[in-house]
Amino acid sequence: MSYFRENIDAMRPYVPGAQPAPGEKVIKLNTNENPYPPAPGVMEVLRTFDGDSLRRYPDPMAREFCGAVAGVLGVPADRVIPGNGSDDILVMISRACLQPGKKVVVTVPTFEFYGVQANIENATCVPLTCDPAESTELIANENADITFIASPNSPTGTLTPIGVLDDLAGRLDGLLVIDEAYADFANDNALTLAAKHDNVVILRTLSKGYSLAGLRMGFAIATPEILDGLMKTKAIYNIDAVACAAGAAAIADQDHKNANARKIIASRQTLGDELGELGFTFPPSQANFLLARPPGGNAAEIHEALKARGILVRYFQQQAILADKLRITVGTDDQNASLIAALKEIMA
Repeated sequence: MSYFRENIDAMRPYVPGAQPAPGEKVIKLNTNENPYPPAPGVMEVLRTFDGDSLRRYPDPMAREFCGAVAGVLGVPADRVIPGNGSDDILVMISRACLQPGKKVVVTVPTFEFYGVQANIENATCVPLTCDPAESTELIANENADITFIASPNSPTGTLTPIGVLDDLAGRLDGLLVIDEAYADFANDNALTLAAKHDNVVILRTLSKGYSLAGLRMGFAIATPEILDGLMKTKAIYNIDAVACAAGAAAIADQDHKNANARKIIASRQTLGDELGELGFTFPPSQANFLLARPPGGNAAEIHEALKARGILVRYFQQQAILADKLRITVGTDDQNASLIAALKEIMA
């Protein structure tokens, strides 16, 4: 006997990257976390937070945070909706827009959570094995209720040109959700498309560029009409008071975020050069990671050998298209050097 819907029983859940046990010493390069600390203002918020406010419910719309986002990005505050991480907003979108008979299009490989949410709502997910930059017509012809494009994409790190996304938005009748989780490491972003097109939703997170993966803060930018619909599916108090205040402080300190992003971009180049010397190949990344194929394609073996040496990288065991590749987060220069030294030892 099952208590669950048939589609829930049948579906495969999303599997997050491995997390080390408390106190375990590892070099963690498997979940694309920022290796540098958050802004000083964030730490000040945590040190001085008024504990008495914790007995009261937080602002359900996290207006302090949304106002900070609006001020920094130059968008109206009524076009910002907060989320408990951007994955929270993906859940809102799926709840609001999907049901049996509705269709989602994704380009693979990409973030598996899009397909998982489609399965939860018992909608049809159509995976297209293609590069969005080269397959606009193919994607548009599906004319899905929701089309998800991650740019920069995970796990490839590739950026879809803004002109391509602009063209695609104009061709679609359904929503185009552009997931910009890694936009802080890229040389362009699609923010202007949320003002230009009524069917575009831009997703952002504070997990990557702002070093706040443990805090869970994200947001979406779209028309007020779209956000009104998403509000109907939002948990009542999805953003806690601490996250709202700390997130606002993080967004306000663009200098700190940009300085860390520049360090990561420089380290990405160096790490790529060193992996290339070892025979690894990878697409050009505009994120804080590289999707690297070892010269022998023996990604699973190398993944286990690195793990035995206390270095975690991501191996997507359940995805055949990625069976010969490893996704490697860009760490500090010392962490990257340890990775390269371990790879040289393993490959010798």
